[in-house]
Amino acid sequence: MRILFSSTPQHGHLLPELPLARAFRDRGDEVAVITSASFGPLFAAEGMTLLPVGPEIPVLLAEAARLAGVDDPTAPDPAVAAELFAGARIDLTADDAVAAAREFQPDLIVAEAVDYVGPLVAAALEVPYAKLAFGPLIPAEFTNVFDAVAERRYKDRGLAMPAPTWYLDPCPEVFQGPDWQPPQGRLPIRPEAHRSAGTQDTTTVATSAVGARPKVLLSFGTHFSEPAVLRPVIDALASKTDLVVTLGLTASAADYGDGLDHVEFVGFTPLAELLDGIDLVVTHGGAGTTLGTLSRGLPMVVVPQGADQFIQAGAVAGSRTGVAVMPPAGAEAVVEAVTEVLGNAEYRDNARRAAQQIAGMPSPREVADQLVADLG
Repeated sequence: MRILFSSTPQHGHLLPELPLARAFRDRGDEVAVITSASFGPLFAAEGMTLLPVGPEIPVLLAEAARLAGVDDPTAPDPAVAAELFAGARIDLTADDAVAAAREFQPDLIVAEAVDYVGPLVAAALEVPYAKLAFGPLIPAEFTNVFDAVAERRYKDRGLAMPAPTWYLDPCPEVFQGPDWQPPQGRLPIRPEAHRSAGTQDTTTVATSAVGARPKVLLSFGTHFSEPAVLRPVIDALASKTDLVVTLGLTASAADYGDGLDHVEFVGFTPLAELLDGIDLVVTHGGAGTTLGTLSRGLPMVVVPQGADQFIQAGAVAGSRTGVAVMPPAGAEAVVEAVTEVLGNAEYRDNARRAAQQIAGMPSPREVADQLVADLG
């Protein structure tokens, strides 16, 4: 089989696709990925073919802002997000993506939840596609606006926007809201904490009680690790915990100022390599970080900064696997939430139950086998 993955050129969208892409690769299928050229080293390390099409995210953000007539395209506004994912990206990527995919000749296309290029390619090539969610179901107030913007672009190319044949869902039962209804074609798929190429998924669920001095991971992902945001939180937590802080893609420890020799800073590192020995994760609520942390049975304090992070924050709070601290609350509120979670075993127990649910979900390899069997 020839499997084509498609994604917005951002780590938070791409990395959750890797477990399934690896599963297809390990089956012996031919795997290629459509996204921007900057991800070449990532996929070279994985032994997968990158079809480099479309601009990098800064160009897409600038074009989305122009289309929406706003200054800040990262604001959690459905109209702005629609211009990013379903407007600018189709305008600047779709035609080259169709040409590259036509040469690759896929049997199946897998597109992440807000990727509208992969489905357009599927429609143009008349190939079935699977939508791979990276977190909880995105509310209709967003997706309806996204779809409306995308439909106009599809129509301009003489195409109708296809429905996915499969909806691949990484969310455990505990994360589904009380009114949740399974989407058409839903197949659950076990999420994994991101790991390095060539390593195995050796997920271990935390079982020990919190020690006298807890160990906390502070991780705001690849793009939200702003020193101005994190320094007050670091100062508030470092005197009470053994603190590990991730730097994202661009920051350095020096950016956070002086007097932090007692804090461990780490550069971009796969989450799976950071969670051993951790008692609690303080995070911005990126879907990959949230589900990867939950797969280890670790509770969280979620401090959403933008995008879909508010959805994950609500799911964590609703499942009582952690506490959400909504902006503009400051560092004191984060410390209060950390104290609450570390001092209440209910959060740890709920996180471990969620990890058990995740462990019982079909593995990426089982899902790959199912998709191939369905294709006949």
